[in-house]
Amino acid sequence: VQLQASGGGLVQLGGSLRLSCAASGDIFSNDHIGWFRQAPGQEREFVAAINWRAAKTYYVDSVKGRFTISRDSSKNMVYLQMNGLKPEDTAVYYCAVRRSLRATPLSPVASYYSAWGQGTLVTVSS
Repeated sequence: VQLQASGGGLVQLGGSLRLSCAASGDIFSNDHIGWFRQAPGQEREFVAAINWRAAKTYYVDSVKGRFTISRDSSKNMVYLQMNGLKPEDTAVYYCAVRRSLRATPLSPVASYYSAWGQGTLVTVSS
């Protein structure tokens, strides 16, 4: 599978953006899709994840209540709706897949994920 993130841009403080992650190839029922971000000079950070079968979700505390991850299995798409954006949300955002043969808990560990595509830049101005 290959994943491609899109939808980034420049937005003002408090604004909204919706990121999209397009998957070319099969996503299986026990797989997870995760969103991560990397700000300049910082390590990659987990943002949110969703499991393909039941659409269960998991968020890093800093985005809870502001970001929503969702998936459209008919289109092989995953979305990240970002509201109430802050300058500290500025980063390149990536999506990736965690393959699993059985149901497993959602995880924020980047090394569990693969098929990292090109990211999309989100810039929040104050």
